[in-house]
Amino acid sequence: EKTVAELAEAQKRTQETVAELSKAVGSLSATIGFGLEDIARVVVPGWLSRHENIMVYDLERRFIEVNGNLIEINLYGEGTKNGKKVTIIGECKTRIYESEVKKFIKVLKNIKDALKGKEIYPLMFGFLIHPSAERIAKEHRITLIVSYAR
Repeated sequence: EKTVAELAEAQKRTQETVAELSKAVGSLSATIGFGLEDIARVVVPGWLSRHENIMVYDLERRFIEVNGNLIEINLYGEGTKNGKKVTIIGECKTRIYESEVKKFIKVLKNIKDALKGKEIYPLMFGFLIHPSAERIAKEHRITLIVSYAR
C-alpha cells in the first residue's frame, strides 16, 4: 500500500509539472508569434516598396467581422500601387508549410465579402518557407516573404 501511495503521489507531481511546462511552452509560442509580427511590421513595407511598388506605411493587427464571427488578421494595411488603392492582408507563421497556406486561403475567402470589393494583396511572412508552400501559394497569388528578405 505504501508503494502504491508513493507512486500515486509521484504521478500527481508529474502531471502538475507537465501542466506547468505546457503553460510555459504556450506562453513562449505566443511571445515568438508576436515577435515575428513585430519583425514583419518593419520588414514588409520596405519589401513591398522595393519588389511590388506598393506603398504602405502601417501594418497592424486587425479583426474583421464575417457573419458575426471575428477573423484575426496579423498584418493589415492600406496602401497604393501605381496610384490605385490596395489592401494588404498578411499572415505570420514561424514556419510556412502547405497546410498553413491552405488555412490562409480559407481566411481570404471568408473575408473577401467583408472587404467589399477592395483589391487585396495577400502575403505570408515567416522565418522558414518550406518548398511545399511555394507551389500552392503561387497558384493562389499569395506572396511568401521570409524574415531575412531584403
